[in-house]
Amino acid sequence: MAEQVIRTDRPIVVDGTNHIAGRLSSYVAKLLIKGNRVSIVNCEKIMMSGTRVNQIKEYREFLEINSVINPKHGPVHYRRPDTLIAKMIRQMLPFDRKPSGKESYQRLRTYIGSPKEIKSLEKIQFEKAKIKKTAANYTSVGELCRIIGWTE
Repeated sequence: MAEQVIRTDRPIVVDGTNHIAGRLSSYVAKLLIKGNRVSIVNCEKIMMSGTRVNQIKEYREFLEINSVINPKHGPVHYRRPDTLIAKMIRQMLPFDRKPSGKESYQRLRTYIGSPKEIKSLEKIQFEKAKIKKTAANYTSVGELCRIIGWTE
């Protein structure tokens, strides 16, 4: 379905409910590189593949990484679902290598829930990015973020 989308001035609104985070991110990154404006709604309902225990363990290990000299210099550890997804998409763009990567990233908007101004627009979903197995094999980004320190 992503191949059928033509570049428009209106943002392409993607509903992230029950999508696998990495696959959704790669489709959105491709749309951004092509020059589209993309808004992702319901970021807290995006799923990460892997059991809940493994995802929590991996992210807690990531939270321990920082600079020895000054923790401000280490990696920024995002705890909100919308910023977590935005960072995941940013890593799939040529953000540091080309100016087009920064321009592409500026056309991305991520939201928790669905804001009023976007509710009226048509939302698309990527069939190849949807979860196929039972929900027990996945962890929602919102659930993961609540455990690592996101307060709504």
